[in-house]
Amino acid sequence: MFAAVAEAGGINKAARHLNTVQSNVTQRIRLLEQELGLPLFHRHSRGVTLTGAGAELLPYAQKIGHLIAEAKRAATDGPVPAGRLCLGSLETTTALRLPPILTAYAGTYGEVDIELRTGTTAELLDAVLGRRIEGAFVAGPLDHPELAAETIVTERLVLVTEPKIASFDHFAAAARGREVKIIVFRAGCSYREIFERFLAGRGLGPIRRLELGTLDGIIGCVGAGIGVTLLPRAVAAAGAARGQIALHEIAMPEMRVETLFVRRRDAFVSSALARFIDCAKARGGAAADPAAVPMATARAAKRAARGG
Repeated sequence: MFAAVAEAGGINKAARHLNTVQSNVTQRIRLLEQELGLPLFHRHSRGVTLTGAGAELLPYAQKIGHLIAEAKRAATDGPVPAGRLCLGSLETTTALRLPPILTAYAGTYGEVDIELRTGTTAELLDAVLGRRIEGAFVAGPLDHPELAAETIVTERLVLVTEPKIASFDHFAAAARGREVKIIVFRAGCSYREIFERFLAGRGLGPIRRLELGTLDGIIGCVGAGIGVTLLPRAVAAAGAARGQIALHEIAMPEMRVETLFVRRRDAFVSSALARFIDCAKARGGAAADPAAVPMATARAAKRAARGG
């Protein structure tokens, strides 16, 4: 209850979230403050805010809540995967690599309900560390003591431009000494960070950014000549085949990026998650044919886009 009040910023909101009455929450908080001998909240007309002691206590309360939920999952988990699996994915992975994985997994483990959220690598890592999702597909490299990582596939990043740009050298000659407009996902995207470092290292720029939230939007704007971007070749290949965009190889080691599946080392691995990781490792290198993606997978992709 203390964690709910702290996160909601008010006792009324917390009571509604917990499906209980305000007086019950108020009494529990008072008892906790009496036990500790310290006030945990400042009360004011707009609700409550944490005191210094409350701010110190909150991470422990959240850990306790996560541990209780995890203990329940461990106790009820069986050999046959079932229940809910909450995962995260990069937009590019959702578009290309995830449909074959979801199709294979759903065909074998139909009792598992998958909730998928999209985001940048930084956002997804934060969600896994915060235990808001059980695992996620992110861009490497990664070296974090609290996270376990499995390599799913290695992507080749390419410069993506409008079709009239003939080569990377053509782009570089035109961009040198001029403003370069890049079309990218929001801050925290690994591909964006690699691209910005690359342009700066080549003395290209200054850089202006147009941030978009969808892969289709980025490719559409690049094809219209609004700017350029850096994407995995496999993701952009369909647009290039249609003549919508042009792809240009960059022969540098940093243009090969691993897609990893990450999870917390100390978290319980359910049978549903373990089998999903196996399926991702077996099928992760397969690229989806959008026309062949089953309706169930298409619905999952739409839910992911709304959640991203």
